[in-house]
Amino acid sequence: QVQLVESGGGLVQPGGSLRLSCAASGNIFGFYTMGWYRQAPGKQRELVATLTSGEHTNYADSVKGRFTISKAHDKSTVWLQMNSLRPEDTAVYYCNVHILVLTSNYDYWGQGTQVTVSS
Repeated sequence: QVQLVESGGGLVQPGGSLRLSCAASGNIFGFYTMGWYRQAPGKQRELVATLTSGEHTNYADSVKGRFTISKAHDKSTVWLQMNSLRPEDTAVYYCNVHILVLTSNYDYWGQGTQVTVSS
């Protein structure tokens, strides 16, 4: 089992920055991906950024060049640095860990943290 707890959300003006943190506990092993997703009101949850155990990153086109994902070496924390925030970045942001072991997939989610970009 893996437990994830997000923090760092809040209200920020357009053009501002926030840094989200996700504290991970439990056994993260094998090939894994740590990532951030978001869900705006009335919309489906979408990928924001992911980082694999092989250090490969993937970003949504809408956040490329503005957001940066990183993780602690011991996998205890994953961060999302968000710069040049826009009103359309407003959403609940969720931390995710996906683990692949042989043919089994395991998905874990945090409870989410609200990010509101508004003047």
